[in-house]
Amino acid sequence: MQAVRIAAHGGPEQLHLVELPKPSPGPGEILVEMKCVSLNHLDVWVRRGIPGVRYPLPLIPGCDGAGVISALGPGVDSPGVGTRVALQPGVSCGRCEACLSGEDNLCRSYGILGESQDGTNAGFVAVPAANVMPIGPDLSFEAAAAFPLVFLTAWHMAVARARIRPGETVLVHAGASGVGSAAIQIARLLQARVLTTVGSAEKADHVRALGADEVILYRDTDFAAAVRRLTDKRGVDVILDHVGLDTWEPNVRCLARGGRLVVCGATSGYEVPTNLRLLFFKNLSLLGSTMGSKAELLHVLGLIQQGRLRPVVDRVLPLAKIAQGHELLEQRAAVGKVVLTLG
Repeated sequence: MQAVRIAAHGGPEQLHLVELPKPSPGPGEILVEMKCVSLNHLDVWVRRGIPGVRYPLPLIPGCDGAGVISALGPGVDSPGVGTRVALQPGVSCGRCEACLSGEDNLCRSYGILGESQDGTNAGFVAVPAANVMPIGPDLSFEAAAAFPLVFLTAWHMAVARARIRPGETVLVHAGASGVGSAAIQIARLLQARVLTTVGSAEKADHVRALGADEVILYRDTDFAAAVRRLTDKRGVDVILDHVGLDTWEPNVRCLARGGRLVVCGATSGYEVPTNLRLLFFKNLSLLGSTMGSKAELLHVLGLIQQGRLRPVVDRVLPLAKIAQGHELLEQRAAVGKVVLTLG
């Protein structure tokens, strides 16, 4: 089968298209013939390498994907061969207290496809049966590949961690990104007023179409000052952020009393200053969030198949152009997800 493999950390030139043997599904596993996969910023971090984090190189990257069941491993009797499926990106033991409580993202052995083990950027992928989600005939493979990681991340941030309530005001950073595009839709679904930051007028049009009520061009405007103006100096109830250092201090300043800042990443830096007087005086909550549970993603899939949430695809490329896809993410040139087709 054709696959992408990373043998050493570095730039897009480290993404090698190779021929590998087709895997066989082990006990409790399902073999999926991949039709489409999508790219995430996590793929870029894995390729570059993060200081202090060890990845099992050589590694097939890729967290998201959709395809057709090709074979069932021992002990698995459904769904049947030929079923159209999307993949759950998170892998856990399935036996511990966290997993059995429906909080598998808190499992001590939790990992992500394409990070802790071989991922989806291959013609065939063998995954635990729990990681397979049947999809309806009306959901394209492109859309099915585009939603899992970003919608799961955004849903867990907005619902499980921030607990957004109707009528609250929410600031979503980087609204044209994969997580941002999902978060805007989810916040609107929860009946919140949505403010978002973007880097260009083109992206502003995109996020308005997704439901953003107010758009802040962060390259032209101090976003914290804009938030104060748009909220009559009150501030926002919730901030959903994956930027990190560049937005941290103004984030804390523009939260309303009792506000919640939820962070799922740190693309601009992870060591941040915090004014503790603001933290306790305004009764703020600073919350971390990583991925979410399999049950949450199944719920999100239902909302997508009902048409209440929509995966956003920027463009579709063949797998052979994966390096171009990584470059688009690094340049912040994609509006939504970059999807790759196989076969």
